[in-house]
Amino acid sequence: MEQIISIKPLLAVLVSLCVIPILVSASKQPNVREGWTFCAGTIKFILVLSMLPAVLQGKQIVFSLFEIAPGAALAFRVDGIGMLFALVASFLYIITSMYSIGYMRGLDEHGQTRFVSFFALAISATIGAAFSSNLLTLYVFYEILSLATYPLVTHHQDAKSRVSGRRYLSFILGTSIGLVLPAMLYCYHVTGTLEFSTAGIFAGQLSKPAATVLLLMFVFGFAKAGIMPFHSWLPAAMVAPTPVSALLHAVAVVKVGVFSIVRVITGIFGVELLASFNLGIVIASIAAVTILVGSCIALSQDELKRRLAFSTISQLSYIVFGVALLTPKGLLGGIVHIGMHAFGKITLFFCAGAIYVATGKKYISQMDGLGKKMPITYTALFIGALGVIGLPPSGGFFSKWYLILGTLETGHQILMLVLLLSSFLNAFYFLPIVYKGFFGTPPDTQEGEPVKMEEASFCCVVPLVITAIISIVLFFWPDVFVDLIKVGLGI
Repeated sequence: MEQIISIKPLLAVLVSLCVIPILVSASKQPNVREGWTFCAGTIKFILVLSMLPAVLQGKQIVFSLFEIAPGAALAFRVDGIGMLFALVASFLYIITSMYSIGYMRGLDEHGQTRFVSFFALAISATIGAAFSSNLLTLYVFYEILSLATYPLVTHHQDAKSRVSGRRYLSFILGTSIGLVLPAMLYCYHVTGTLEFSTAGIFAGQLSKPAATVLLLMFVFGFAKAGIMPFHSWLPAAMVAPTPVSALLHAVAVVKVGVFSIVRVITGIFGVELLASFNLGIVIASIAAVTILVGSCIALSQDELKRRLAFSTISQLSYIVFGVALLTPKGLLGGIVHIGMHAFGKITLFFCAGAIYVATGKKYISQMDGLGKKMPITYTALFIGALGVIGLPPSGGFFSKWYLILGTLETGHQILMLVLLLSSFLNAFYFLPIVYKGFFGTPPDTQEGEPVKMEEASFCCVVPLVITAIISIVLFFWPDVFVDLIKVGLGI
């Protein structure tokens, strides 16, 4: 495969990092601060977009910083899978930055400069992970992201935030240091390299027992993916402001977790090795349990953001599930769900935040009739729900359709039933929210005062409209995502 040496991947990582000193210096000038945020986000997205034509032609864009050890360098390589993730992340960074203005200013949140600064650092780490050429580089940016998002999770700086922050770091750092790091060192010891390769790096040097243990260490070690039982950090992190939740659940943290697992399965072990050991069914079974249990727990949650959090735990495992099927359609469905779920879930979080900003309500039981006063927000909520459920006309239908086809390729019909049952549960915990919003009876007063019910500010509403529209567009035109995955996997 032809490789093009270019500094663009490094620039795409650094651009939002370099703007942080300017953001800090403009702390007393919020319009200037937000202007620079948009400028950095736009440049980052343009840099990523400029590499798209070459990647679609089957070329790889590479850039190496320095070699830490023979076969282990801090280096970047832009391929189809990394490009898909980077496109989604860099675009949604711009949209989330706009949404943050309406949300943070609408609630007069403190520490807005700190918020946008660590937000910029987090998206730099995300792009670094997306463009990593090897497992070492991926691990470095994975850890940077963990540390960068801690101040975002603990933004409110109260007792609840600090407890959630400690849980967040203990799960995320504890598993990566305790499981991923030794697994990575073992891979290097056996093979002398950590470079991603579609054929894998072991070349017959790994027994089935060793492969099983190593694979489980990676799957559970990348706890950002929310695989049970290492998932409880995720609902705890919902104490953060909604833009952070949107970043965590759709753009950066959780997607870096599942992206890392995708890279390990397809680039470290290789599909053929895992298929020969029949290990795909092991990971698919673990993911299936997370899918069903996460959906069942979501049913019982009255706080909207917590329901969305447990939904995310379930939805992330769709990606791991699809890749673990080790079939062309399963791989396609799992990886494309990274993008499809991103637009559907971020729409839902944007809607949750808009409802809170406009009405102060965060519990589903208090939201009857709000759709009559907030029709734009609730229409977007409906579209986002369709995307997560996997119903047309949303992009989520495309990814779930290919996941089902992937289960048929394996011959394990029970796995197909898991997907169908989970989609039914998704519908059961999302659609009643929309129905009661449009057809329920809103309260006229609250504690003797008229209830304020109207759409949130322009900066809150426009982003959720954009992401909802894109979710529909992806149903009709998923071609770019599909082409990138085929190029990245060579299928």
